[in-house]
Amino acid sequence: MSINHYTYRVTWSQEDGEHVGLCVEFPSLSWLAESPEAALAGIRQIVAEVVADLQKHGEPVPEALAEKHYSGEFRVRIPPELHRSLALQAAEQGVSLNRLASAKLAA
Repeated sequence: MSINHYTYRVTWSQEDGEHVGLCVEFPSLSWLAESPEAALAGIRQIVAEVVADLQKHGEPVPEALAEKHYSGEFRVRIPPELHRSLALQAAEQGVSLNRLASAKLAA
């Protein structure tokens, strides 16, 4: 697996006064730098080192989110009162409960 498939993000850290590079698949890792480019390069380098270490020791390497397959289905438990309210809203709008929930999640 290539570290290029991981999900990277660079944001400003007000607390540190620097840019911070992050990797979604490795939430415990970060890299601080003066520029966004250096923060990205730093987090990519540390992820590469961690992946190499995991592989060296035969430990599982996190799968890149970009490589995961999603079914489009997930189950959510809600209180019966909310279920009733959503079902009523869906009926009033003439749509399925799934369509209503999907629209609300997308908003």
